[in-house]
Amino acid sequence: MIKIEASINLKKYEAVGMHAQMNIHWKKATGCHVYDKNKKRYLDFTSTIFVTNTGHSNTLLKKFLLKTINNNLIHTYNYSHTLREKYIKALVQKSKYFEKAFLLSGGSESIEAAIKLIRLYGLKKKKRKLGIISLKGNWHGRTMGAQMLSSDKNQKKWIIAKDKDFHYLDFPYPWKLKKNESGKDFFDKSLLKIKKKIDFKKDICGVVLETFQGWGAIFYPKDYVKAVETFCKKNKILLVFDEMQSGFGRTGKFFGFEHYKVSPDLICCGKGMGSGFPISGVLGKRKLLDLAPPGSMSSTNSANPMACAAGLATIQEINKKNLIKKSEFMGKFLHLGLSQIKEKYKKYISHSLGKGLIASLIFKDFKKIKASNVASQICFEAAKNGLLLVRTGRESIKIGPPLIINKRELDEGLKILDKSICNVIKNFKK
Repeated sequence: MIKIEASINLKKYEAVGMHAQMNIHWKKATGCHVYDKNKKRYLDFTSTIFVTNTGHSNTLLKKFLLKTINNNLIHTYNYSHTLREKYIKALVQKSKYFEKAFLLSGGSESIEAAIKLIRLYGLKKKKRKLGIISLKGNWHGRTMGAQMLSSDKNQKKWIIAKDKDFHYLDFPYPWKLKKNESGKDFFDKSLLKIKKKIDFKKDICGVVLETFQGWGAIFYPKDYVKAVETFCKKNKILLVFDEMQSGFGRTGKFFGFEHYKVSPDLICCGKGMGSGFPISGVLGKRKLLDLAPPGSMSSTNSANPMACAAGLATIQEINKKNLIKKSEFMGKFLHLGLSQIKEKYKKYISHSLGKGLIASLIFKDFKKIKASNVASQICFEAAKNGLLLVRTGRESIKIGPPLIINKRELDEGLKILDKSICNVIKNFKK
């Protein structure tokens, strides 16, 4: 079994909070493959957790970064530069739904910025309280505001003064919806549970949805999100999507919220935005992005030349290789293969979920073995067989290969996954 531990050097010098992955020492990564220090090759079904959408060591990305380095312009603080002007324009135009963007470095940082903008909007509208509604089970990051937006109490133990103006609705899991219950019905019922505490029009200024619930690639029913949008408009509340995992072609749309046919006021982006280079952002309507006065939302590394070069290369590569359509097309093969695996092992797998090139298998308990352990052991076995899967620590395995993946590589990965599940089940039966 591949152990979950850091190398000796990392154990000695690095905080253990960083060490939760399988002990595979990466040497290089190209296209859809990763190579360890022993030259073993792995097919990557994680895209380094949905970051390298355009493939590892993307040629255009390297070209743009090297050109920027050779132009001797690495960092500019908040000063303007040509790449910044080009990228912001390209990002907003590609997004279609929004008028302005605000660049940052990491996903949690963009969530924090969105929380600030939501509450600035609430102040402008003279709301009585600056409440924000989010969904139980959704995940938004590790900083204080992001963790208060999430409902996990264990993750928030370190936060002493918790904000009482964060409110949580039940998530419409497919196994929670009653027979003939619509997504709208579920949403309305969830609202009733918090309605006694608050006046929606006076006390709520934003609803934040993770585009799909991360641990299981679980999308909402369309009519659920439509009901949320109607509710927001009625009560002058902002609708915000966390597009960290779902953005930049991952789901077969440029942004994942497009599946729901709604018009959000703000979205938070990261991960696939820079093809492996750290960049994140908030996109939205002009009236919202301009709520903060000059200088009040700046960040040291915002819109630096290297980040803008990576962002520009990512958009150009998505366009050039038609990766959004490719994600949709290849996603059909992926989900067909996973549904066949689910049917083959239906005694052990309860659901196969996702859209485009994001997917999950959700496992059942096996006798006295918890589903989370079943899923983890399959990830270890798959790595041993040359396939990297996303180990969630829960009852699920997540799958999200680079969008450049071809049919042969997809078939190879599905065969390894099938073999790995089979091997693990055999071991459990012994």
